[in-house]
Amino acid sequence: MFIRSRREFLKDTLRSVTALGAVGGMAKFGEMNALAATGSNYQALVCIFLLGGNDGHNTVIPITTAQQNYNQYQQTRGGLAIPTASLLPIANGSDTYGLHPSLVEIQGLYNQGKAAVLANVGMLVQPITRAIYLTNNSAIIPSALFSHSDQSSQWQTGIPAGNGSSGWGGRITDLLQSQNSAAIFPPVTATNSCQLFCTGVQTFPATVPPTGMATLNGLTSASANAGVQQLLTFDNGVQLVQAANGIMTRGNNYANTLPGLLASAPPLQTQFPAGNPLAAQLQTVAKVMAVRNQLGLTRQIFFCLLDGFDTHSLQFETQTPLLQQLSQAVLAFYQATQELGIDGNVTTFTASEFGRTLTPSGNDGSDHAWGNHHFIIGSGVKGGRFYGNFPLLVPGGPNDAGTRGVLLPTTAVDQYGATMAQWFGVPQNSLPTVFPNIANFGTNPLGFLG
Repeated sequence: MFIRSRREFLKDTLRSVTALGAVGGMAKFGEMNALAATGSNYQALVCIFLLGGNDGHNTVIPITTAQQNYNQYQQTRGGLAIPTASLLPIANGSDTYGLHPSLVEIQGLYNQGKAAVLANVGMLVQPITRAIYLTNNSAIIPSALFSHSDQSSQWQTGIPAGNGSSGWGGRITDLLQSQNSAAIFPPVTATNSCQLFCTGVQTFPATVPPTGMATLNGLTSASANAGVQQLLTFDNGVQLVQAANGIMTRGNNYANTLPGLLASAPPLQTQFPAGNPLAAQLQTVAKVMAVRNQLGLTRQIFFCLLDGFDTHSLQFETQTPLLQQLSQAVLAFYQATQELGIDGNVTTFTASEFGRTLTPSGNDGSDHAWGNHHFIIGSGVKGGRFYGNFPLLVPGGPNDAGTRGVLLPTTAVDQYGATMAQWFGVPQNSLPTVFPNIANFGTNPLGFLG
């Protein structure tokens, strides 16, 4: 019975306390300094990863700009073109663009100056042009360019070749450990699954799903709990087992700490849309933020996931409800940060492994491509405008890697992330630790954050 119980205990720990990991040198988890984590010094980054490769060509569309108009877009998109009357107009200076008709709430945030668009961003080794790309030099092109798994990994690690073992969200927290020296909970939290983005070299994330963290089964009696504690603290001389015991001990402590704090916190008044999986994740993020002071955290990073954007067919039927979920969830979350008084301290941003082809696959879908458009949201965002360079939507043109509108990114993921990292407190001279290739693009922020 003892062997079976221990096996079940180990299995339950790994399942329930997902990826809490050995926090290493992140913080001295002990008595929390009551003077730490005041709201005025608080900052948070919230990544919303649109898994599958969101079609940016039907997310942000030129209507009338200095370089192009809706007719060019319509001609090339064919059956995927969204009628101009359905688009939600937004202005970028004297240019007019349209958002997908599902993005009503994001349109409102943009028009209020609380959201911005970063155009044509993607994974790069160095700045690239069509002529350079067509030389087919593998040293200057990200590896496995159109692979979901590889490009998701590269986006999250900031490593354009091979597979990295840590992500740029995690490496940011490695550098800012002193900001969370009084923490009793990890500074990085995932609400779905802990992807590479969350994992640092020294710091590891917690997973807090909307259903709540699960504690270990089998600890229903004082004697059982005492036996488990003896098991976990017993020095058997095997380093790997000792390390695993440490992970499980910390994980169970975290899983027991957070639910009690969340239960005692005043309930959020902001209403999140029901039946929306992303809204449920962002509601959980807001609840964790509400107890940031009790957790001793002044810097937090969150990772949320919305799946289903691999639209090789039935794109209208698939993308329309997904973008509606994104838009409605983002607005509710922004309102929750207002309720908490931290809307100027929280920056929410979208990411996706790649964009999609401008020309359709068949007549009702699109294929894997490269550059894409993204949103940044928050009261600290210099919103109501575009950043980066919006591409020419001309197949075989200067911004096309081929003949189907595979956008050559004009802004690197490195620049996107480095802008947020600097706002978050990473010194400029430490940026290469987070983004090894940042020197290829310069370290100046893109300007969408103050």
